[in-house]
Amino acid sequence: MSEPTFFRMEKINKIYRMGEQQAHVLNDVNLVLEEGEYLSVLGPSGSGKSTLMNIIGCLDTATSGTYILNGREIEDLSEEELARIRSREIGFIFQNSQLLPRLTALKNVELPLIYAGVPPRERKKRALSLLEKVGLLDWQDHFPNQLSGGQQQRVAIARALVGNPSILLADEPTGALDQKTGRQVMSLFQELSGEGRTIIMITHDMHIAGYARRIVRIVDGVLTEGGSGEDA
Repeated sequence: MSEPTFFRMEKINKIYRMGEQQAHVLNDVNLVLEEGEYLSVLGPSGSGKSTLMNIIGCLDTATSGTYILNGREIEDLSEEELARIRSREIGFIFQNSQLLPRLTALKNVELPLIYAGVPPRERKKRALSLLEKVGLLDWQDHFPNQLSGGQQQRVAIARALVGNPSILLADEPTGALDQKTGRQVMSLFQELSGEGRTIIMITHDMHIAGYARRIVRIVDGVLTEGGSGEDA
């Protein structure tokens, strides 16, 4: 018996209809990903990369085509099942860390585990372990406004990891950071990739895309292979 498909998109199309007009944002997108890959989706503003990210993250659905994640056809799932995948299978990292300002770093990292019903002692243990991993154990009681931009993003990465998701989905993760801090965050991504984490990074920045082991390019909704990070 063959292993279930980890990640595959076949002929994914996304069409937005506005009255009698329509915008074809994604055009027959095909993408296969193996567990442990580190992939960059590189494209300019308006290329369709954000729409693709939303479909990968189960925040939106395709107009047509097939998307399989961990052996399940996403288009066949109910809203409740999609919500479960978003909370358990995908760890989201956004351009702005989107930490809750009234929660400490520790509580922000714990948050997904609260929603998942993990007991307090276990979720604190897991959150502290990940804060240590990203180098912020001593900052656990600080609020977001007491942290630098890079520290906030590392807390966000810890939060994304705490549920042990199948995929880390990062949207312009260094877009709000200076170059030095951005390099530090990218170094952490490379470390996570080295541990076998599956990472999909959405970016418009060729230099940032080059940190990944594989690059695909999207222009006008069409996805093409772009080589490895070393070639970028």
